[in-house]
Amino acid sequence: MASEGRSLATLASGLALAAGGALLVLAWQAGLWASAAGALLVVLWIVGASGWAAMHHPPPRIDTPADALDPLSVRLLLDQIPVPLVRVDADGARAINRAARTLFATDERILPLPPALADRTERSMRHEGRSLRIDAVEGRGGDRLVALIDVEAEERVAQDRAADEMIDILGHELLNGLSPIVSLADSAITAAAAGHSSLTEILATLARRIEGLEGFTRAYRALARLPALVRAPVSLAELGDDLARLFAARFGPGVTLTRSISPDATATVDRDQMTQAIWALLQNGAEAAGDGGSVSLAATVASGTLTLLVGDDGPGVAADARARIFRPFHTSKPNGSGIGLTLARRIARNHGGDVTLEDEHATRFRLTATL
Repeated sequence: MASEGRSLATLASGLALAAGGALLVLAWQAGLWASAAGALLVVLWIVGASGWAAMHHPPPRIDTPADALDPLSVRLLLDQIPVPLVRVDADGARAINRAARTLFATDERILPLPPALADRTERSMRHEGRSLRIDAVEGRGGDRLVALIDVEAEERVAQDRAADEMIDILGHELLNGLSPIVSLADSAITAAAAGHSSLTEILATLARRIEGLEGFTRAYRALARLPALVRAPVSLAELGDDLARLFAARFGPGVTLTRSISPDATATVDRDQMTQAIWALLQNGAEAAGDGGSVSLAATVASGTLTLLVGDDGPGVAADARARIFRPFHTSKPNGSGIGLTLARRIARNHGGDVTLEDEHATRFRLTATL
């Protein structure tokens, strides 16, 4: 309000000064000396009053960004950041916020200097039992601002988010399964009371729906309670033979399976879990290929890593579905459980690897495991 008042006063003074000057000029030209003198006195009075107001009531000081962000304010601001921040220069490393001072138990200088902070190529470090990722920004003169990200904390957040998503999906699926069961049960009660002949059909449908819900629950349990790994040397050729027999028994001659596995290749893995993971990929490929289609399985071992490639000649995975195919219970098949690919990925990750869909026109999944 005070600033608005000053602005209005300044505007009014300017208008009065302009009007007084105009009257002075007109009176001078018309020879009205008394009026000219009066107008001159008004102009002088406005100028004098404005000067006195400026000296005794200076405008409020407006802080510049440099004034607002003084060193104390910057330090208080940085202390609110939960990520440890460290400045690394030629003289060593200094903690520049509370999180860093707490992590390294220091007021400022970090002694001794952790080798990972001194090495510009390092991207991770261990300190006090914590795994930290190094995110650095280069500054002038070789200085660096380093943010130390707690990897385990990030993983916990990701796990909590995944657990929340799993619970949401599970609740949604269970409710979807229970709703028709309740409706069918009501219909059965009504039919029984009326002696209606449709009771048998209603009960049969109800039984099938309960079996489907039980199968879904078992699938969820299998995904949630994966047992600990029991690693042992496994012949990949022998494993491929077992899978080929299972494939032939399940899909018959309608879908062919081709294999490319070295006879002497071995891998130290959990045989049962790895069989389950590969079978999930093979079954997915066979269902996508359909009658008359083909599925391929290739296995190699190199540099301590097992790599399995499972492909099919089906229509491929749509671009908008690629991000969803590994989500639990996501399926495009009428009778699919939606856990096959998720289970395969979990087993691979328990082996230190992963399952990925390669970015190609044909569908090909890559399963890796660290040996």
